[in-house]
Amino acid sequence: MSRYDYLIVGAGITGAIFAHEARRAGKTCLVIDRRKHTAGNMYTRTVSGIEVHEYGAHIFHTSDRDVWNYVNRFAEFNNYINSPIARYKDELYNMPFNMNTFSKMWPDVVTPTDARKRIAAQIAAEDIAEPTNLEEQALSLVGRDIFEKLVRGYTEKQWGRSCSELPAHIIRRLPCRFTYDNNYFNDRWQGIPIGGYTKLIDRMLEGTEVKLNTEYRDLVAQTPDIADRIIYCGPIDGFYDYELGTLEYRSLRFETEELEEENYQGVAVVNYTEREVPYTRIIEHKHFEFGAQDTTVITREYPADWKPGDEPYYPVNNERNMQLYQRYAARAAAEDRVVFAGRLGEYRYYDMDKAVAAAFRLVQAELGHEPAAH
Repeated sequence: MSRYDYLIVGAGITGAIFAHEARRAGKTCLVIDRRKHTAGNMYTRTVSGIEVHEYGAHIFHTSDRDVWNYVNRFAEFNNYINSPIARYKDELYNMPFNMNTFSKMWPDVVTPTDARKRIAAQIAAEDIAEPTNLEEQALSLVGRDIFEKLVRGYTEKQWGRSCSELPAHIIRRLPCRFTYDNNYFNDRWQGIPIGGYTKLIDRMLEGTEVKLNTEYRDLVAQTPDIADRIIYCGPIDGFYDYELGTLEYRSLRFETEELEEENYQGVAVVNYTEREVPYTRIIEHKHFEFGAQDTTVITREYPADWKPGDEPYYPVNNERNMQLYQRYAARAAAEDRVVFAGRLGEYRYYDMDKAVAAAFRLVQAELGHEPAAH
């Protein structure tokens, strides 16, 4: 006889929401994670009173009222607004591309009409009818100056390849805002959970048994009938021992240090857009919660090639990988007691709010009820 109704593999946002809702439905659950902590890539740890985003900046933003109300059940969110800075050599620009960006890049550009004309003229000068790669796609969207200073280097670092070698579809659009507005997101709600994301996830997991430092394969080898059903939030190809091949990702590497100064860069995120700087951005974590500590903690974020065993971050959704995923997905559809979920189980990138919405759909499909937003 099974010991649990559900074994949930992964203690990130997907697993935590499902565990909370399953417990609410009277189900018994065991949540496991191979890491030593909960919260997945949203994990935050406290350093000198500062909540450090261990796996890169996580800023919650959504236009979905139910998603926003739901996460606010488990944490109070502050009013943080993401307004990153882009640094190209010794020049600083506001992001996203807006009138502050344009007036700094071209001092004679003052009005939205000026900016539209300048960008349109640069696009026309490129004379690209049908973009065949990412470089041509970007030039046809924003022109030469913005591409060279704010797009090329950052993108090449992110993907580890020249823009001329990358497919055009990676950049479908590069939004230009013709207002003096540095708010990066257009979503209605935005903020950071006060006290960090780990606190939020742990509140979702209250009352549920959790085992960390636990590998799925080891556990089911010892107790194959541990649960009636399995919610698997790990890599779908790993579940099948990579029998059909390995799905590819881009990875990240982080260098974090505490500095004996109160304020290092004056903003939470600075993107470094020139190719010669090896990291893509520096995060100063205290600014996510408007910290006033005597010291500060910064993280340099380096894109990295990925190989099995490394931490997977961004799926490489090219034709080869998507065809391979479909083959794994066909196998997964035939499973009678395993459901694959989350960014690794579904081999897709999710913003946090989209991950929450996907977890809602999983709860509805598996448990038959809507998660309560209040």
